[in-house]
Amino acid sequence: MLQQERESSLRKQDVLRQVRKGVSFSAPAAEQTNWGPFTLGILFTLTIAAAGTALAYLPGLNRVGAMLTSILLAVVYRNIKGYPESLREGIRFSGHKILRFAIILYGFKLNIDVVLHKGMTLLLYDALSIVLAIGVTMLVARLIGAEKQLSLLLGIGTGVCGAAAIAAVAPILNTDDEETAIGVGIVALMGTVFTLTYTFLRGYLPLSPVEYGVWSGVSLHEIAHVAAAAAPAGTEALAEGLLAKLGRVFLMLPLSFILASWMRRKGNAEVKQSTPFPWFLVGFMLTSLMGTYLPIPQAVLNTISTVASFFLAAAMVGLGLNVHLANLRTRALRPLTAMFAASLVVSVVSYFILQF
Repeated sequence: MLQQERESSLRKQDVLRQVRKGVSFSAPAAEQTNWGPFTLGILFTLTIAAAGTALAYLPGLNRVGAMLTSILLAVVYRNIKGYPESLREGIRFSGHKILRFAIILYGFKLNIDVVLHKGMTLLLYDALSIVLAIGVTMLVARLIGAEKQLSLLLGIGTGVCGAAAIAAVAPILNTDDEETAIGVGIVALMGTVFTLTYTFLRGYLPLSPVEYGVWSGVSLHEIAHVAAAAAPAGTEALAEGLLAKLGRVFLMLPLSFILASWMRRKGNAEVKQSTPFPWFLVGFMLTSLMGTYLPIPQAVLNTISTVASFFLAAAMVGLGLNVHLANLRTRALRPLTAMFAASLVVSVVSYFILQF
């Protein structure tokens, strides 16, 4: 009897050992299965971003920038090949986590000391531009029945700093990836159109080079657009334009925290809980302070800026893969109209303010 119990106990131990062996081997296999597509998904977005960055150096495309060329490549891929489902986890990581990291690195571009000591008057112009851009966009969007969320993204992109602002506030507003990607594409294209228009009008407007630079800085969409429009007017115009633009980037911080507070207060408890505190903006603020007050060599700052731009392009790929062109016409036309009206109002109002 004792012998039988002993043999039964040994058999049970053998079974448990086999089960443990099975678990110990199957868990790493599952991890490898998940880790492979995750890594490949990230590499996929980085590869398309690299191609988009290379294309952005070509004549003509150098006016729209790497973010737009990358997102266009992603949209083309999605609508020809379809969404690469097996790589979804890595692609989503690029569109969300790498995006936040890129925004943190983007803070090194902001010199807070210059804005606070030399651009206080310009900050008033910048604040007016932001209020006008968001207000007019949302008003026109309401009148023509445009999507509220996408219109808000475009208003913020118009008023603050284009695609970077949209990328920064999208996680706060809980916008979906397609809305964010469409917003980035529209604001980059619209900014390019206005940049070309400014460059053409420069010789016909009664503005000094400095006034023209300030006008560009307080009204154009992206930093690259300001640089492209102001540079032909001379170094002073470029310096003033970039200073005015830095003020708008600086104002992205208080605007983002206002939006975060607004999202937490509106709606029911579930909505409040789904709106996390934007810690990546704290990182943006810290990197801004580091870039301003720490003795970091300019070469290092330039490298960080290049990396930030590339990561933003990779994040745009992750978002662009969610854009289906069949939905673009129905979703984008009315918000684009609202944004065009806001861009026009900001340009005209800021132009006449500079006359006084």
